[in-house]
Amino acid sequence: MLKEKIALITGAGRGIGRVIAEQFAKDGATVYINDLQMGDMEEWATECATKYQTKIVPVCFDVTDSSALKSGLMSIYKTEGRIDCVVNNAAIIANQKLGMVTKALLEKMYSVNVFAVIDMIQIVSRLMARKGGGSIVNIASITGVVGSPGQVAYSSTKGAVISITKSSAKELAPMSIRVNAVAPGIIKTERFNELYEADGDKIDGRISRIALGRLGTPQDVANAVAFLASDRASYISGQILGVDGCASI
Repeated sequence: MLKEKIALITGAGRGIGRVIAEQFAKDGATVYINDLQMGDMEEWATECATKYQTKIVPVCFDVTDSSALKSGLMSIYKTEGRIDCVVNNAAIIANQKLGMVTKALLEKMYSVNVFAVIDMIQIVSRLMARKGGGSIVNIASITGVVGSPGQVAYSSTKGAVISITKSSAKELAPMSIRVNAVAPGIIKTERFNELYEADGDKIDGRISRIALGRLGTPQDVANAVAFLASDRASYISGQILGVDGCASI
């Protein structure tokens, strides 16, 4: 679906971001994977590129650093001649009761989850407009749609991402730039396992409300993102695609 597309995925060093990157590679894209530090990205990128016979390039920069973000995007643009798709996946999640949320935590979460998304859209949309358009996919969350006790800070950032998605989609449509979001429900990741150990009974209650009767997987999210990034979704913009097993309705 993504043959010859040039894509950047933030927060792709691990977890859902890495699975999204692999799906993009499987679908034929040239994939730039971003994270704060190299870690094992380089080794994984080499293995994955060989497996799918495509190009995967690690790029390290802090998405909250506007200069570094712009420099990273310009480097990709100069190398490839265009950027077709950006997936804003990088995010911070911290669960705290309303009375325990601090201003410092809010500022940190909004810096990564909201301000960096706006920054990315501002810069990359200018580059996409030069080449006739592109696709931006933001990673939101079911908590941004229905809320969640103990997640006031996080859910409010994802609610902001949903609003950003809708407004920027309308503004960028005349430039043939599509903006959509994927809103995952409960996804079985390493982070989920940590939360389950801390409060399994509460999470069991939430799982029981999933109509499809199972947890989501990172691959479920990756499939949705790849579709929205592809030309098969060429008439879809400003949409929030829930990947939640029917839990949000």
